[in-house]
Amino acid sequence: MDVRSLRYFIAAYESGSISAAARHCHVAQPSISTALAQLEERLGTPLFERHRRGITATEEGHRLYPLARQVSENLDAISRLFRTDSPPTPVRLGLMRSLGASRMTALLKEYIGRGDNLALTLVNPEERCDARIIGEQDLAHGERFQPIWHDSYRLALPSGHPLAMQASISLGDLDGLPFIWRHPCAAMEQLAAALNAVEVRCQIRARLRTIEYTLGLVAAGVGVSLVPAWPEILARHDVQCRPIDGLVIHQTIGVAYPTHHAPPALAPLLALGKEAWRQAGSDSGSEARPDATASSRLRPSR
Repeated sequence: MDVRSLRYFIAAYESGSISAAARHCHVAQPSISTALAQLEERLGTPLFERHRRGITATEEGHRLYPLARQVSENLDAISRLFRTDSPPTPVRLGLMRSLGASRMTALLKEYIGRGDNLALTLVNPEERCDARIIGEQDLAHGERFQPIWHDSYRLALPSGHPLAMQASISLGDLDGLPFIWRHPCAAMEQLAAALNAVEVRCQIRARLRTIEYTLGLVAAGVGVSLVPAWPEILARHDVQCRPIDGLVIHQTIGVAYPTHHAPPALAPLLALGKEAWRQAGSDSGSEARPDATASSRLRPSR
């Protein structure tokens, strides 16, 4: 039985979506679909029910999952057991806030798995580090940039909010509205500039740093906020997300690394970034652009 098919099955089972599994595994969606179909044919039973909102595991899929996890973890353990006892390679990686726990966990797990005995230390992006995962607008002189994800932003409203009945929200709708503000956040800065331009004032009810806490307060009805349109956020039932008319806010997240003398240990991370960016381009039907330097980068646009 193909081990890769089992790992694709695990990703699909845990994400509940073929497209999310493809992003997690850094492959095209047809690769996941083909592998699952072959696995189902091999086992002689359907493992998922397909529907418009994604996929749902069948009883046989639920039975297979713990066994597939055990096989995958045992194979990883074997690889680690027979890995040569070379000295650990230290890597200091700076991480900006609010990158998304799910996708960052998957990225770091893949990076550690592909790396050669990495000793990874996570720090703030302002500290001394070998590379940084940041928004492209924060790229510094002397750094190159490998894009990984492209985030667009939506207004998050509590479920049942009157504005949630609209397909989109105007800037005027935000006048006097209770708002959960996040800082630092480049997207919030763009929204603030747009609101100031039309003399719209929100009522700031909280100032936070993390998206997770922000979403909790939005769901509780404390206020609305601006959040990235990640699949796991759009799938929530306690928060409704709507675009803002005439205001396109987006941000490109990627790896910033030295233009000269980049540590060899970064190679697996950069390769993962290229795979994820290529997958994002194929999902959107457009060709992903190559990495950029600080002098050629594009800032998020309004």
